[in-house]
Amino acid sequence: MAKIKISLVDDHALFRNGLKMLLNANPQIKVVSEANNGKEFIESLELTMPDIVLMDINMPVMDGIEATQIANEKYPNLKIIALSMFGEEDYYYKMINAGVKGFLLKNSEINEVIEAILQVEKGSSFFSQELLYNVIKNFKPHKEAEIESANLSKRELQVLEEICKGLSNQEIADGLFISKRTVDKHRANLLSKTNSKNTANLIMYAIKNKLIAV
Repeated sequence: MAKIKISLVDDHALFRNGLKMLLNANPQIKVVSEANNGKEFIESLELTMPDIVLMDINMPVMDGIEATQIANEKYPNLKIIALSMFGEEDYYYKMINAGVKGFLLKNSEINEVIEAILQVEKGSSFFSQELLYNVIKNFKPHKEAEIESANLSKRELQVLEEICKGLSNQEIADGLFISKRTVDKHRANLLSKTNSKNTANLIMYAIKNKLIAV
């Protein structure tokens, strides 16, 4: 079976070297290229095309946002996962709009990094559990949310907001004074309408479409 080819883009060589060693220890994965900044990464694509890119956000010369946008315009099938730190939430909209497929904390355990790579390779999106919790914790409804653009009913948007707060279906039902079965149905509709597979996908959809603010 062919290995998943990875490109590491980060301006800290020590971080890249450590991550490269851990990733190459996995039989399904091979790091095929590295770059110190976005410009080097874009140039490297002329020589080596990876399947998945692990992209730092803040870098000199060219940051991860610009590099992601340029790479996705040239190579639409390229899958990029953003490497983030706490406090970089302001960049999430820009990175998602640029085309990233997921977010990982830079201090994630290697098992989570590998899980993210495998999920994104299959076509899913991925959101680090710690980042997901942080988004939920700081969640607030977006004042400029356009319900019509997402084809969501007002009730579905209410349920989505409660999901983004980290509430269970039963807790949502209790808070909205409706049955759990009704919430189950709304959640299923949300997953279907947004083409999401799980809660992480739903939250990424909500962020991308500015239905919630982080």
